[in-house]
Amino acid sequence: MGVTTAGRLAELVGRLTGGELPIGLRAWDGSTAGPTVGPVLVIHSRRALRRLLWSPGELGLAEAYVAGDVDVEGDLAEGLSAVWSAVGSGALNKPKVGVGDWPRLAAEALRLGAVGPRPPAPGQASLQGRLHSKDRDRAAIAHHYDLSNDFYELLLDDSMAYSCAYFTDGPSGDLAAAQKAKLDLVCHKLGLHEGSRHLDIGCGWGSLICHAAAEYGTVSTGVTLSRAQYEYVSKRVAAAGLADRVTVRHADYRELADDPAVRGAFDAVSTIEMGEHVGDAEYPAFTQILHDVLRPGGRALVQQMSHGVNAPGGGAFIETYIAPDMHMKSLGTTVDLISGSGLEVRDVHALREHYDWTVRAWHRTLEDRWDDVVDMIGEVGARVWRLYLVGGALAFAENRMGVDQILAVRPGEHGVAGMPASRKDYGW
Repeated sequence: MGVTTAGRLAELVGRLTGGELPIGLRAWDGSTAGPTVGPVLVIHSRRALRRLLWSPGELGLAEAYVAGDVDVEGDLAEGLSAVWSAVGSGALNKPKVGVGDWPRLAAEALRLGAVGPRPPAPGQASLQGRLHSKDRDRAAIAHHYDLSNDFYELLLDDSMAYSCAYFTDGPSGDLAAAQKAKLDLVCHKLGLHEGSRHLDIGCGWGSLICHAAAEYGTVSTGVTLSRAQYEYVSKRVAAAGLADRVTVRHADYRELADDPAVRGAFDAVSTIEMGEHVGDAEYPAFTQILHDVLRPGGRALVQQMSHGVNAPGGGAFIETYIAPDMHMKSLGTTVDLISGSGLEVRDVHALREHYDWTVRAWHRTLEDRWDDVVDMIGEVGARVWRLYLVGGALAFAENRMGVDQILAVRPGEHGVAGMPASRKDYGW
């Protein structure tokens, strides 16, 4: 019996990577190779090989999945985890290819149909202009957050909180209860109470500003760059009867630096998973705004994702298809930048496992409502989100990404912070 297509592919992978297939493989002709137990990568078309030839690694494989050129039979998360483990152990990054091997490898690639024109990218963002210019940031935010309010209402719980929840009862807890617990946690850390002047930069669909106003009596202002979010929050505020307590601005956060009316005007400022969209060069100015909008003694809370010590963070797929121009920093870098603005960091609270549980809950909803999702955002869009959510949960579970709440204060005269003496006095 001759060498099968799957066998040729396995041999090619071995020569190029120096390792064996971490999961099973089935080629378009039905032939198989690799492990016989666990997930199986099904290659439907030679076009998948062309994608990998043009974009080797994570991005090419992700595009092949999104386009439907490949599928995974079995547990997608288990398959991705096996690949990550192989890469992390070095099993797939020690190629055994010499100059004399290239003619044979090229001939094998031709025989398999891997050589050909670059296939079109399925649905990625196309951004123009200078990185983190206001116009480009607006387009990047629109690509992700203006996708469809109906889709986000389907995916999220009633709070419309699109950020890490706080599962006080562990991973089996209810998502809606965990999101409410997160909102309460933020409000307690900020010391919000009746009449507190509160600013939320990157307010999303208004979950925090509406909760703070309704439950704690704040006078809250939200800022969002997304037109769809601005319109949604405006309607939400009116429907909830909170127009006298909640204001939403459709603006770039940088406009706050030029507005004298907000300087020192707030008792508290929050920014929940918005800092990842601020570029490295722009981040010092961003943290300076957090400082400047506060009165002396005012508190700031930054909830932000981070990359692991030896991990890149979001990765090529997320930064191409989900959140273009996103920048993740290490936790230490973010703390240093916040301190550099004149704010005093008082507490850092790691929530990494909670994000794994949050994203898994979103993924369950996606699968349960798959047909509705496809109707809303198309098959390609649905596959993008499936891969994003499965891969994202794994990244948090395996400590390749983290998320933290960083509480800081703007010191008053002679450095007085006015913070509680012990953690139990914070109310959380």
